[in-house]
Amino acid sequence: MKKWIDEHREEATDLLQKLVQEGSEQGNEQGVQLLVKAHLENLGLDVDYWIPSDEAFLNHPYFCATRKDFSKSPNIVGTWKGTGGGKSIVLNGHIDVVPPGDLNQWDYPPYSGHMEDGKMYGRGVTDMKGGNLALLLAIQCLKELGVKLKGDVLFHSVIEEESGGAGTLAAILRGHTADAALVPEPTNMKIFPKQQGSMWFRLKINGRSAHGGTRYEGISAIEKAMPVIHAIQNLEHERNKRVDDPLYRNTPIPLPINIGKIEGGSWPSSVPDEVLIEGRIGVGPQETLEEIKAEFEHSMRQIEDNWIQQHPVQVEWFGAQWLPGSIDVEHELMGILQSKYEEVLGEPPEIEASPWGTDGGLLTQVGNTPSIVFGPGVTAYAHYPNEYIELEKVFQVAQIFSLVIYEWCEGEGL
Repeated sequence: MKKWIDEHREEATDLLQKLVQEGSEQGNEQGVQLLVKAHLENLGLDVDYWIPSDEAFLNHPYFCATRKDFSKSPNIVGTWKGTGGGKSIVLNGHIDVVPPGDLNQWDYPPYSGHMEDGKMYGRGVTDMKGGNLALLLAIQCLKELGVKLKGDVLFHSVIEEESGGAGTLAAILRGHTADAALVPEPTNMKIFPKQQGSMWFRLKINGRSAHGGTRYEGISAIEKAMPVIHAIQNLEHERNKRVDDPLYRNTPIPLPINIGKIEGGSWPSSVPDEVLIEGRIGVGPQETLEEIKAEFEHSMRQIEDNWIQQHPVQVEWFGAQWLPGSIDVEHELMGILQSKYEEVLGEPPEIEASPWGTDGGLLTQVGNTPSIVFGPGVTAYAHYPNEYIELEKVFQVAQIFSLVIYEWCEGEGL
């Protein structure tokens, strides 16, 4: 397999560059998906290409996208049918990317696919088109080597992951599930059998307006935000004291609560009567969204401040959310992945828990498809200017995936 992959590096690099050059921000994924569709058809896969729009999808309790019009955002699943009797696998990669942000912070145009010193630069190249390319290359390698698999291989090229996973939800509801899944998010070549979930919250803190010259006649919502923030910090501390999972041993804050936005006041000479705080709370792999909502809301009710007790903080859950996910570290696919990693790279892999959410949570909890997150991307450069990926690692992961698929799906013919 290594020989085949080495011989096809230039062709694969060219495809990855084309994928990156199709800037696929949310609402504009059609161009890149047509490229993926053509490639899957050339590989001989059965391709399901559709616009998610049915009521079961749009009204599902875990649908959390900020839009409901996906007319320019098709989903794709390519299926390689096995001969029968073997275990199936989902290879899940999202095709949407976050916006590039301030272009002045980029050394190269964000959708150029610029290459230098063995790296490719561009928005989405590490999160996660490089991982997707590794999946596609693994499939192509096995097919062109004449391999027959007993189990089915399902390649997901999904939309809307960056705002909560609507594309993967649509694929699950359409029946594209399997016995297990690989999700090649940018993990720096670490293996994540567990994925943190998360939710967005909005807090409304009320005060009482007054003239700034007689501010003692009012109640400043900004001042009342201080004990609220302290309560959030205390909750984060208490939640993380309970974490004893060794897979989080290298993570400074396993379950962070991030305050991302504060807005309040309307006039310098007026006492502000309202403050809005928005943030994100991490959800542990073994926790549920519902119990964390209850714990957070309870902490807001326990704030020791007379005004806040009489005028409680209003809590709203809004926007994106990611379900947590977990696969047993003794699961057969974990064993195969670790073995093939060591076979290719000559050393054992690092195994940790993901510090962020992925579509693996939806696959595991809604699709009954236990998932492992492992990919070649550079974690620190996902969503950052000058996002890049090391091409050598893409090819290494493609080789690992080829070997994993062959063994998991019970391949024949090598």
